[in-house]
Amino acid sequence: MIRFLGLLIIAGVISSCISNRKVQYLQKSDVNVDEVFTDSVLRSYYPNIHEYKIQPEDILKVSVETITNQEFNFFKTDFDRSVNQNLIGNNALIYGELVDKKGFVEYPVIGKVKVSGLTIFEVQDLLQRLAKENGLKEPVVKVRILNYRYTVLGETNKEGTFNTYNNRINMLEAVGIAGGFSELADRANVKLIRYEDGVMTVSYLNFLEEEIINSPKFYLHQGDVLIVPPVRQRPFRLYFRENYTLVISTLTLFVLLLNTLN
Repeated sequence: MIRFLGLLIIAGVISSCISNRKVQYLQKSDVNVDEVFTDSVLRSYYPNIHEYKIQPEDILKVSVETITNQEFNFFKTDFDRSVNQNLIGNNALIYGELVDKKGFVEYPVIGKVKVSGLTIFEVQDLLQRLAKENGLKEPVVKVRILNYRYTVLGETNKEGTFNTYNNRINMLEAVGIAGGFSELADRANVKLIRYEDGVMTVSYLNFLEEEIINSPKFYLHQGDVLIVPPVRQRPFRLYFRENYTLVISTLTLFVLLLNTLN
């Protein structure tokens, strides 16, 4: 019985441990090494920078500045004066214009313009040219996407849907905005659900490997969903560990009683 109790204690300690290799981001044979080269470049990567292209049902905020009229806001809102990003994110249609299912948006002065499939900068150049052709003097066009959002679920410190006005954000930044992974997150098997060009795809990302920087999925897309699973130690760490001491104490007392009776 004493031997069994000892084995139980050892098994409990081993099963509750999570090594640094399951926690440290972007590993490259550099976990708990004795020597770290801090003053030199060890490796270089050339990631494929993601240029987001506007899709149907995106929400755009467009404004035009001209010499004759300092600012002509197509939607006549106080978007630029608002400081509550959560309010803007939840009510983006109030502050912007919805791209229709065929990829068009109709603007005053300029008319109906197809914007889907174009980057923000391409839309700015297109609208600036059209505004000039329609009589606006030296127009400067500013375009922003209001519904650039993503969702993080599972083992993070802050689940939810997050709005960002930076359309060039990578996966590490996205997880950081969500508060980072929790202690029990399985960083090697994060599920990515992505909708693009009419297709919903499911893939997995490994945040433990440095090579994720070169992945074509390293940059976030509008509407991405990240699902972070737990490590296998989660049930023990959450439910059994709190009562582990009580169980061991009870078994120890039981063994002592048996020895006394014998």
